[in-house]
Amino acid sequence: MSTEYRKTSEALSRLTDRQFAVTQDDATEPPFSNEYWDNHEDGIYVDVVSGQPLFSSTDKFESGSGWPSFTKPIDDAAVVQKSDRTLWMTRTEVRSAGADSHLGHVFDDGPRQAGGLRYCMNSAALRFVPVAELEAQGYGAYLALFSESRAS
Repeated sequence: MSTEYRKTSEALSRLTDRQFAVTQDDATEPPFSNEYWDNHEDGIYVDVVSGQPLFSSTDKFESGSGWPSFTKPIDDAAVVQKSDRTLWMTRTEVRSAGADSHLGHVFDDGPRQAGGLRYCMNSAALRFVPVAELEAQGYGAYLALFSESRAS
C-alpha cells in the first residue's frame, strides 16, 4: 500500500491519557483490564496514532497474559523491533514503523505451530477495525484475510 503512516500533532491531541502514556512514553497498561485482551471479533488492529495496519484477528490467540497477543504482524514491515533493557532484563520492544508508537514486546513463548512468537501488545496502542467496517474505513485490501479464513 502506498499510504504513509506517521505521527502528527493532531493525532497525538486525540489520544486519551493512557494511549499517550503507552504510545509516547513507553508505558504498559494493566493486564486483564484493557480493551482488547479478550476481543474475539474478526478484524484488524491498527496503530491508534497513525492508523497503520499492524495485526489481524486471524493471528490473535489466547496467551493467558491479559494483553492481546498475536503470532505475527499483518506485515513484517509494519513493526520495528528494538532492544529494551528496562526492568533489569533484556526484552524486545515492538514499535509501529510509521509513527514510532510503542506497542508492546515480542517473546518466544508463542504457539510453536505458528512460529513460536508472542507479540504481546497494549490495547491502548491499538484501534480495532471490525471486518464489516474495513472497506468504509479505507482498509478494504485486508478483507481477503477474512474471506480466506472463512473458506478454511
